[in-house]
Amino acid sequence: MPIVVNLDVMMAKRKMSLNELSEKVNLTLSNLSILKTGKAKAIRFSTLEAICKALDCKPGDLLEYKE
Repeated sequence: MPIVVNLDVMMAKRKMSLNELSEKVNLTLSNLSILKTGKAKAIRFSTLEAICKALDCKPGDLLEYKE
């Protein structure tokens, strides 16, 4: 898949655990894990916004296009 999700990288930079992020963005651990491992087929803009707010980053920090 050409879209790579760098959620684990941003979480490491912010020293935030999956549990902590889950509480901040009000998502289940399983849904965040699916996103983190790159198995997600889609993401809602509201979810992306909440993650960016919690990690103090931009969508481009989380999503990357690779051919």
